[in-house]
Amino acid sequence: MKELSLHILDIVQNSIVAEASLITINIVENLTTDKLIIEVTDNGCGMEKELTEKIKDPFVTGRKTRKVGLGIPLLYKACTRCDGNMEIQSEVGKGTKVTCWFKYSHIDRAPLGNMTDTILTIVSGNPQVDIVYVHIRDDKEICLDTREIRRALGKVPINEPAVLSWIREFLREGFNSLYGGANI
Repeated sequence: MKELSLHILDIVQNSIVAEASLITINIVENLTTDKLIIEVTDNGCGMEKELTEKIKDPFVTGRKTRKVGLGIPLLYKACTRCDGNMEIQSEVGKGTKVTCWFKYSHIDRAPLGNMTDTILTIVSGNPQVDIVYVHIRDDKEICLDTREIRRALGKVPINEPAVLSWIREFLREGFNSLYGGANI
């Protein structure tokens, strides 16, 4: 995958398949420590310890439909190629947490990609799932919590076009703040 946002989308899709109702995506860009950290946590069905330990292998998957799972192994290789690593914590019945980190300035680190479209894709395609998205870049932060949006909306669906348009603009403004007005 050419952008890290696509890896995030893949992990979130795994969470949705695992019947998560709440998914938290945390991204930390720390230029001082030269680290990029991505963390996706869900309250889905979780995995047994044996699977958690083997999931970085492309020939190990929790799927029943096919014997190959490339998402996690490709992300793991991307991390280790960029002086980083990946940790997966999971408990059956409680959920899963995937944490990966990269050397921020590493020449081989893929760009983060279009997180606005990634978040919109998740929200619009999975209106039953709550998403908390926190993105920190040094001392600046964006936070989007669909639970708060739902409370404000009342009975209006979160994937209503006008609501998605508001979310898009909210994220664009947030990214402009994070990156000093650069159009991301």
